Amino acid sequence: VFQRMAMFECQFINGTEKVGYVERHFYNRLQLAMFDSDVGHYVGFTPYGEKQARYWNNDPVLMEDRRASVDTFCRHNYEVFTP
Repeated sequence: VFQRMAMFECQFINGTEKVGYVERHFYNRLQLAMFDSDVGHYVGFTPYGEKQARYWNNDPVLMEDRRASVDTFCRHNYEVFTP
């Protein structure tokens, strides 16, 4: 059995003053690649993850969407995430 998983996280510091978006990609519990809004691009952690990160980083539409996720996904859903 093989498992591929992606996790999407919003990190809120002091309300919506400092918001971060993190996207992680795993294969069989091994982290392949990660996007962090503070870094602004994908980073690969395995040879396959580095290849995927280069592919994703070269897609301007995808990168614009990921960089905008802080506002469109995290800040937009702040009331849902907080108690």
